[in-house]
Amino acid sequence: MSERERPVLIELDEPGPSPADAPPVAETEGAPTGQAMQSVAALAAREPSRLVSWFWRLLFALLVFFASVAAWDFVAGLAERNQWLGYVSLALVSLFVLVCVALIAREAAALARLQKIERFHDEAANAAAESDLKSARALVTRMERLYAGREDARWGLARLGERKSDVFDPDGLFELAEDTLLAPLDDRATREVEAAARQVAMITALVPLALADVAAALTANLRMIRRIAEIYGGRSGTVGTWRLTRAVLTHLVATGAVAVGDDLLSSIGGGHLLSRISRRFGEGLVNGALTARVGVAAMEVCRPLPFSDGKRPRVTRLVQRALTGLFDRSQDG
Repeated sequence: MSERERPVLIELDEPGPSPADAPPVAETEGAPTGQAMQSVAALAAREPSRLVSWFWRLLFALLVFFASVAAWDFVAGLAERNQWLGYVSLALVSLFVLVCVALIAREAAALARLQKIERFHDEAANAAAESDLKSARALVTRMERLYAGREDARWGLARLGERKSDVFDPDGLFELAEDTLLAPLDDRATREVEAAARQVAMITALVPLALADVAAALTANLRMIRRIAEIYGGRSGTVGTWRLTRAVLTHLVATGAVAVGDDLLSSIGGGHLLSRISRRFGEGLVNGALTARVGVAAMEVCRPLPFSDGKRPRVTRLVQRALTGLFDRSQDG
């Protein structure tokens, strides 16, 4: 080996610093905050101003007015040119108006049904507080009519009809209705919550597009709340679903339940573990956990009876069942 190819050795008078003594590298990003669900909650819970509300109402009224005048002029002009074409266009416009009226009537019926279920909560609380067995029996009878004809409630209705005459206190009667009639519906609703939490977690973790996680979280939560309302008999339409979503998220924002605290981090494996995985996976886990919180709140709103002691689904258990091992399975596949 020539002199040029030999390594150059530089002797130091004093030993240099040890790598073990180097300070830890500061993290550039903090713990996951569930930004997608935070944005969804802020969007849905925001109360529009009266000026903005009147703007949209007047804009809708103007559009309907101009469309009506344009349609009338079109039908009248076509009738002057050809009488039969005028009749056909008039029939088509009439059918369109009838469909619009039917949609409006369906939305009104859905809102009325949701309001009826909401009144069940107050009546049940009053009957339990006053130990009014007569009111409790009347409420349970109305619940039986609400679920009459549903295949998934047939067994529960039969069981409730056999045993309700043997109960002589409101609390016991409501617990019987929960165990026989509402328990299968609670199981279906919890599965919907778990599915929505998994979906939001996966999309947040695997789709790096800007605002895609917010859109996915909003869509998944709207679909989840709609399905929960349908399971409990609400049959919410578009307006009803948005109204339910605003009510649920407004309550959660007011109570601080959409904030990421230590209890939420521990429910998905501990806050220290989130710092050891990627930022996107951490955001996915937190967004999924917040979706589970929204789902439980939606169950409380849509359920005909409030949860009795020990029957309310635990968010921690839902999160663990829905998200534990989720990203391990996705990476293995």
